[in-house]
Amino acid sequence: MNLKIKITLLSVLSFSMVKAQKVDVAKAFSSAAKQTDVLIKNVDSARLIKPNLVSPRTVENGQFKMVISKDWTSGFFPAELWYFYEYTKDKKWLDLARKYSEDIKKEQYNKGTHDLGFMIYCPFGNGYRLTKDTAYRSVIIQAAKSLSTRFNTTAGVLKSWDHNGDKWQYPVIIDNMMNLELLFEATKMTGDSSFYKIAISHANNTIKNHFRPDFSSYHVVDYDTLKTENILQKVTAQGYANESAWARGQAWALYGYTMCYRETKNKTYLAQAEGIAGFILNNKITPEDGIPYWDYNDPQIPNTSRDASAAAITASALYELAGYGKNGKKYKAAADKILYSLSTKYTSKTGDNYGFILEHSTGHRPAKSEIDVPINYADYYYLEALLRSK
Repeated sequence: MNLKIKITLLSVLSFSMVKAQKVDVAKAFSSAAKQTDVLIKNVDSARLIKPNLVSPRTVENGQFKMVISKDWTSGFFPAELWYFYEYTKDKKWLDLARKYSEDIKKEQYNKGTHDLGFMIYCPFGNGYRLTKDTAYRSVIIQAAKSLSTRFNTTAGVLKSWDHNGDKWQYPVIIDNMMNLELLFEATKMTGDSSFYKIAISHANNTIKNHFRPDFSSYHVVDYDTLKTENILQKVTAQGYANESAWARGQAWALYGYTMCYRETKNKTYLAQAEGIAGFILNNKITPEDGIPYWDYNDPQIPNTSRDASAAAITASALYELAGYGKNGKKYKAAADKILYSLSTKYTSKTGDNYGFILEHSTGHRPAKSEIDVPINYADYYYLEALLRSK
């Protein structure tokens, strides 16, 4: 193990040795279910007016916002319903999960997005895991084929965005680590190693090019697709500045490399995940409750927004990481602390926020979009963290 990783692991202890109160998971799920019943009513009402809107995304300026199936967040709502079914075994949730997953199914053929892991694997991956429905298996495999078309062999990575061609040539965002799970799963389902090899190439090049010495991550790396070694620029789109650490980006990185270790047992990925955990947990900017500000380097701290979604993603990742390294107890304690804060201080009152579970997430602050609001992916990873905490 190299020295910088060892130092980071030692420094993580200060955060996670703080005694965390345990979340009452049954109570938290019960409250979340009541909220989601409200959410479903609002979804169905909205769809009577605009049937092409399939998923609830956020509440902004007091307005309930739904999205069409090709929105990158469309899969989180049906995926939440699968988690309710997993926890309760109640057929009510099974029927709802099947119904709303169906609305996203056509995106398996969408080659214009890198987000098929979020859109397809979150609902259909969980659906297949819980039901073994072979129709879901087919959707997952086709989505992996669609995602694979975005791989460039020279750069060795999957392209993230097709927009803003005047800003960058071949942008790859740290969020893209989350979509590799779809490819790993497709290899397991088909025996076709090409999906696995793309995921490995992307993960390796992201380690090489996305991270600073302290294990914080850039948001966007722009690749030259003609020369393997040529990085055109390293920038941010959703963080405070190019050299700042955007909180949700750090959470995506932690989750992504923890997942890569699970799928490959490659200790390089474990070391990367533990290094990122060290950056997150030892950061003195984060308040005592463990819920980070939207960007670790915003000069307006503490007078700026938090990001409960980054906290939920981090907690879920830490619960998994706790099962792999020597610092498992520390990671679990940190996750417990974050989850307790989310469950006691960041949840909506029953009936509020149109039925979204968590408050105080930040979507895209530089664009003045979704600041201090409920967001569907915060709710999804919160439920996942609750399940993993058990």
